[in-house]
Amino acid sequence: MSEVKLDRLIDIMKTLRSENGCPWDREQTYESLKRYFIEETYEYLEAVDLKDKKKMVEELGDVLLQVVFHGVIAEENGDFTMDDVINGICDKLIHRHPHVFGNVKADTSDQVLVNWEEIKKKEKGLVSQASVLEDVPKNLPALMRSYKVQQKAAQVGFDWDKTSDVFAKIREEIDELEKEVVNSNKAGIEEEMGDLFFSVVNLSRFCKVHPELSLTQSTNKFIKRFEYIEKKAAELGKDLNDMTLSEMDELWNEAKMNKCE
Repeated sequence: MSEVKLDRLIDIMKTLRSENGCPWDREQTYESLKRYFIEETYEYLEAVDLKDKKKMVEELGDVLLQVVFHGVIAEENGDFTMDDVINGICDKLIHRHPHVFGNVKADTSDQVLVNWEEIKKKEKGLVSQASVLEDVPKNLPALMRSYKVQQKAAQVGFDWDKTSDVFAKIREEIDELEKEVVNSNKAGIEEEMGDLFFSVVNLSRFCKVHPELSLTQSTNKFIKRFEYIEKKAAELGKDLNDMTLSEMDELWNEAKMNKCE
């Protein structure tokens, strides 16, 4: 992207925020824009999943708009400028790639990641590994945050030795959860449910499968299969509300056989 095109977007945003601009745009703040930043990011990720190049261009533009929107607000407030944002990321990339811009040796991706984490710790003044865990943003989706926390704990050797240990931990957490369910202990159920999720995330990390992406895939698959059930039920002249679970389960198995994913 040329500097001129980025300047054009910044100028448009400044016009929208001006006295004679758009009332809605003028009202926005860092806080009010948070939801839109998240929404636009997820819309871009969906375009990537769909491999829709045209939509990727559109949605990536929407993400860039959010970056510029925040930058223009910051400049108005005297907090920082878009130049600060761009120079900041440029400096960070150079500093965190000493194997490219310096004399550090890193021949593999693993070595690059180790160097990256060490540099990041020094930049942020993180003197303990616990502070590294605390540094993982608390407003990340829970599955993503737990995955990153576990990754960083594993960096100092706090990790299971083998996958079978993780499976054993999952079974242990299921047993503990079942006891709390039997006792109708709501606080206990909530705690043990969290422990079970955390253990399953650990397994996904061992298997090199990201839990957030995996769960999204399963949710989408569930919707497709449910659509199949509803469609087949309509063809049979039946209403889902009047069908038994057994009847719906039979259609569900059909959906699986037909690979409705």
